[in-house]
Amino acid sequence: MKILLGSDPEMFVYKDGEAISAHGMVDGTKDNPLLVKNGAVQVDGMALEYNTNPASNLNAWERNHVTVQQQLQDMIDEKLEIKATPTAFFSDEVFKKTPKNALVLGCEPDYNAYTGIENIPPNAKVKFRTGAGHIHIGWTKGEDINDPFHRAECEALVKSLDYHLGMPSLLIDGDAKRRELYGKAGAYRPKEYGLEYRTLSNFWIANAKLRKWVWDTTILAIKSAMDDDNNHRHSDRWGQIINSNDIDEAKWWCDHSSYLKLPQGY
Repeated sequence: MKILLGSDPEMFVYKDGEAISAHGMVDGTKDNPLLVKNGAVQVDGMALEYNTNPASNLNAWERNHVTVQQQLQDMIDEKLEIKATPTAFFSDEVFKKTPKNALVLGCEPDYNAYTGIENIPPNAKVKFRTGAGHIHIGWTKGEDINDPFHRAECEALVKSLDYHLGMPSLLIDGDAKRRELYGKAGAYRPKEYGLEYRTLSNFWIANAKLRKWVWDTTILAIKSAMDDDNNHRHSDRWGQIINSNDIDEAKWWCDHSSYLKLPQGY
């Protein structure tokens, strides 16, 4: 079975160290992304988002991220800085100057792999926004996203991703604020080609070592789910650890489980 990995991370724009809204900075939108080499770019609310083309190997995955990030930076005024920050706080003045349509959150639902139901849309009235590092996994084609068998496959894989990737990420990410809006355990969207895993923030997208870890660990989680070589994905405990940001227990599992791998230096 051929596995393809893509992504749609979000980044924030800073001017003189202060977060500013990215609305209007690039031509791409959620409905009509601007195609660039190896992916696409777009404005997503107050953030900038980029998409990487599906990759079948680590080299393509890395090349896609580096290439699209650089093109996005080149589109922005050189006095501005784009950062992969999981949470960005904006001043009241910035919010007042931002168009109402750029303040909307949760326009498309996602789902909880543990309950099978739709997640509650986030509160858009808070004075911060969050940056995601979603991973798209393709292994099929033309699936009905409402088909119970496809949903069951997705939910089993998402639980494996929570165990292998989501839980260890607590030791690396360092940000728990984002989960007030997005990134709860088990968050995913079924896709006709597979699924979109929505738990991770963007903590990993600007670091080559972490991009490699995300690739390697995602592949490991997929193989674990496909081979049915452990029962970890059947436990709700991993979701509880993620949602409570229980770093101590996450560290215990990383120290004691041969299944969990952290990048060197973490």
